[in-house]
Amino acid sequence: MSVAAIGIICKAPQPGRAKTRLATAIGAVAASELSACFLRDVADAIETVPESLGRRGYGVYAPAGVEHIMRELLPATFGLLLQVGDDLGDVLFGAARDLLDGHDCVLLVNGDSPTLPACFLVRAIEALREPGDRMVLGPASDGGYYLIGLKRPHRQLFTRIAWGTETVARSTCDRAAEIGLATILLPEWYDIDDIEGLTWLKDELAGNSARFRGGGLARASRVFLKAAQRIDP
Repeated sequence: MSVAAIGIICKAPQPGRAKTRLATAIGAVAASELSACFLRDVADAIETVPESLGRRGYGVYAPAGVEHIMRELLPATFGLLLQVGDDLGDVLFGAARDLLDGHDCVLLVNGDSPTLPACFLVRAIEALREPGDRMVLGPASDGGYYLIGLKRPHRQLFTRIAWGTETVARSTCDRAAEIGLATILLPEWYDIDDIEGLTWLKDELAGNSARFRGGGLARASRVFLKAAQRIDP
């Protein structure tokens, strides 16, 4: 049976190293604890994808030496892959290349979207299994992307990209067009890097978001936010 690799691009949730922008608003410890919740929730979304579809989750993590942390956070069925390279483009390309060895397609998702709908993952896998080469891209609200799906590791998709800017998704689509690679876009979703994103999450979990609907339950994040009232913006 064909098996899709679904890799979460993430850093170990350590105080002072995880969610540094969010930490300026809520503190380094709370930010790291919330980051751990995000990873658990994204992993849950991956586990929600039907096994009959063929999938396996991975933690694509950094830095080296934190394997014990990742093992505690992620399901026992997940594999671990150490990030290679300092540039995000190198990290993404290396993960795509390595995970495509032994899998028919790969999805790379960020670890900061705790309500990521599992149906987006299903749609991406199904699209990649159609005949012909293509890229599936999930555009994020900040101009980046929360998911990229591939059947082959095209290095061009990760070059000449101004990472961390609002042009990332658009530039990635441009790179795909330059090499004649078909692109399928998923619905917009969001990641949480700062207090604005945290506010969006709280609104969504409370059922008050008009922009983001149908997301996952985000059980770990929901419990943490309920208990940690001190991080209310």
